[in-house]
Amino acid sequence: MNLERLLILSAILFAIGLYGALTRRNAVAVLMALEIMFSAVNLAFIASSRYIVPSSLRVDSFIPSTETVQSLLTGQIFAIFIIAVSAAEIALGLAIIMVVYKNRDSIDVSELNSLNR
Repeated sequence: MNLERLLILSAILFAIGLYGALTRRNAVAVLMALEIMFSAVNLAFIASSRYIVPSSLRVDSFIPSTETVQSLLTGQIFAIFIIAVSAAEIALGLAIIMVVYKNRDSIDVSELNSLNR
């Protein structure tokens, strides 16, 4: 696969996640759609860092320095950071959903228009 196809796949995944986040009424389904969007962003970061390499680093006999390796791994580092943030977001989101369900007996997003009971 080349960079264009991976970015198109990432855009399609992001659009599916955005559609799910905007059209679903169930809060758990909205969180799942957000995870799809995070995965699409991760795919774009990793694909970009894999295929966008300076031409001086494409020579097989070149031994990269530490700074060069760090600049090549920026997409993967961003992806790991996004995975950690999305795991914390899901844990917090599920905790909020459990409290809302306990208080209102529903996790319908359209019914959550105010903070009072």
